[in-house]
Amino acid sequence: MTRFGLQASGLSVPGRLEEVSFELPMGCLAAVVGPNGAGKSTLLQALAGLLPHAGEVAWQGEPLSGIPALDRGRRLAWVPQELRAEFGFPVRDVIAMGRFAHGDDEHGVEAVLDRMDLRALQHRPLTRLSGGERQRVFLARALATEAPLQLWDEPLSQLDVRHQLEWLELAKSLATSGGAVLMSVHDLRVAHCMDQVLMLDRGRLAAAGTPEEVLTPERIHAVFGVRARMGETMILDLP
Repeated sequence: MTRFGLQASGLSVPGRLEEVSFELPMGCLAAVVGPNGAGKSTLLQALAGLLPHAGEVAWQGEPLSGIPALDRGRRLAWVPQELRAEFGFPVRDVIAMGRFAHGDDEHGVEAVLDRMDLRALQHRPLTRLSGGERQRVFLARALATEAPLQLWDEPLSQLDVRHQLEWLELAKSLATSGGAVLMSVHDLRVAHCMDQVLMLDRGRLAAAGTPEEVLTPERIHAVFGVRARMGETMILDLP
């Protein structure tokens, strides 16, 4: 029997998302794609329980509405697209905040600092980091939660090439070890490397399935207005 990680049935947010239904199993690395304003961030926030919504959302087979708050923090981690830094907390303290739902312990924080190449920055205030460094810190905080479900909104947008590749490898390892990762991405070539793809268009689910099923030249042209040629790599052109 398939063990589903994330399930949505008729998920709607007025004016932003309409009747979205899909299922992603544990062990799955998935991307949500779509033009600007298609509803990608709204979908991730609704799945995380951060937006009022109609329809049903379930985490690991259990309705979201029935999961206690602290259990939510142990089960799912969410990384927003807009990473504001209004307070100068040290990097290490920000990462340790990911352990709050576990009783505010710091289990695994040292390992995360090393794994995410943040040891040299651990005492630096968050307000003194570049955008890419700040993004790595918030992703590291999500990793520190040890949550089996991970929702990342545009996690690669401000990272350099090396850290993008490292985070993609990390996401794959989390899925391979039995977790479920859903991230929004703009680069369709990155989405083509995922296990599953959700494509949104004007707040509606245009398609869901494997990259080969979803990222067809016809659908890419209809949703994004560009031409796609498939080969060893995907080539995108203006019409």
